[in-house]
Amino acid sequence: MNMAFSSTRVLLSGASGMLGSALRSSFASRGQQTLQLVRRPATQPGQLSWNPAAPQPFAETGPLEGLSAAIHLAGANIAGHRWTPAYKQEMAVSRVQTTHALATALAALRQPPATLLVASAIGYYGDRGEEILDETSTPGAGFFGDLCQQWETAAEPARQAGIRVVHLRLGVILGPGPGALARMLPPFRLGLGGPLGSGRQYMSWIALSDAVAAIHFLLETPSLAGPVNLTAPNPVTNAAFTRALARQLHRPALFRAPAFALRLALGQMAQEALLASARVYPARLAHANFHFAYPHIDQALAAALE
Repeated sequence: MNMAFSSTRVLLSGASGMLGSALRSSFASRGQQTLQLVRRPATQPGQLSWNPAAPQPFAETGPLEGLSAAIHLAGANIAGHRWTPAYKQEMAVSRVQTTHALATALAALRQPPATLLVASAIGYYGDRGEEILDETSTPGAGFFGDLCQQWETAAEPARQAGIRVVHLRLGVILGPGPGALARMLPPFRLGLGGPLGSGRQYMSWIALSDAVAAIHFLLETPSLAGPVNLTAPNPVTNAAFTRALARQLHRPALFRAPAFALRLALGQMAQEALLASARVYPARLAHANFHFAYPHIDQALAAALE
């Protein structure tokens, strides 16, 4: 049963990203305050500066006392970059180190938040073909699967301190503004879009507004802890996604990007992020009776492109 989530203040990292910005607006519309974590000096009210690489990440922890919840979304972008050794290190540090630093700081508070929601990703499951995956599925192989496991484990200090920790295994978020869809649109609008590789790999996605609603739902549902798939209940193959996007834009989508060319251009990132197949089902949200406003890809794309 859901309980009313009466927020006084919610800590939010990654507040400038697409999901973070949407959450910030959503909290504001509900009259709920957010305290934004920033890596630079705080220049505005409602910001708190921190350095997760420092032995003491916060100059003062007083602003963290008495928070209703904390939501940690920070992490270097996985797409659009070759995964060089240096960038893989940046991906790891921006996820694992920051999560551990925040979890440790929250665990040491006199009045810690009741809940910590931490971003994770469906990359946890690796490349699994047509297998239907839910939160009980085993982790997959590969760099990103290993990284997701480390990412989730990094929140352990908070869990051991009695904070309810939820790992948000996010699929591809479809919404307006910067994000995966924005990177796809230019070639598709020119009629130059098409499937990636065979197109048979499954894409698990979620509409931005459903991701925001699901996070509110998780804040209001104290019985849910541990991993939760933030994906729509109807994943599609890359070929089906391509056809749906082309329909929305009234353009053809005939220019297939060969797998070998993607691997040549983008290396390991292409193999694990673009060509890997993850057919993920949001079992825990479904069993908790969460309602998806956009359960089908055509609906979600239409809303994102309005």
